[in-house]
Amino acid sequence: MTESTKLNVLVICGSLRKGSYNASVARALPALTPPEITIKPAPLYDKFPLYNADVQNSSGNPAEVIAWADAIRSADGVVIVSAEYNWSIPGPLKNAIDWVSRMKDQPFKDKPVVLQSASPGLLGASRMQYHLRMALTSIDAMMFGKPEVFVSFANKKIDEKTGELTDEPTREAIKLQLAAFAKFIARVRA
Repeated sequence: MTESTKLNVLVICGSLRKGSYNASVARALPALTPPEITIKPAPLYDKFPLYNADVQNSSGNPAEVIAWADAIRSADGVVIVSAEYNWSIPGPLKNAIDWVSRMKDQPFKDKPVVLQSASPGLLGASRMQYHLRMALTSIDAMMFGKPEVFVSFANKKIDEKTGELTDEPTREAIKLQLAAFAKFIARVRA
C-alpha cells in the first residue's frame, strides 16, 4: 500500500489539557491503526471565540475555524476522542462543532466519524458519546456504530508519568475499532 492510497484520518481530541486521558488515547492511535490508515492530529480549536451568528454574519469565520473546517473536509474520516464534562460534550468541542456546522460547505456532512472516550469512571464517558453522536447526526455526519471504545478506569490503563496507554485489552479494542472504521470509510466512499 502506497502513501497515496492510504486513508487520511484526522483525530480531534475533545480535551484541551495536554495531560488528559483522552489526549493520551489520541496520541496512541498512530501505533494502533491498520496499515491502510494514516492518522493526523487536527488543528487546535482552543482559540475559537464563542459561537455567535452575528459575528459570523458580519465578519465571516475566523481563520482558525476555517483551518479546522478545511482539515475535516480534506480527511477521509475523523476520529473524535473526548472527555465527558458534566455528563455531556466538553464546551470547547461543542463550540467548535457549532462554528463549522453553520458554514456553507459544512465539513462534517457525509464525513465518516468514529468516537472514542476515556474517563477514570465506570462508564468511560459514554454519556458524552451519546450526546456527541446526536449532535453530529444532526449535521449529517456518517456515524460509525460498532465496535465502540469506552476506556473506563483510564487512570489504571494509562501510565501517569509517561501518558502511555499501557492496557493491552484496550489497545486491542482500539485496533479492532480502527480496522472496522477503515472498512466503513471504504463503504461510505463507494
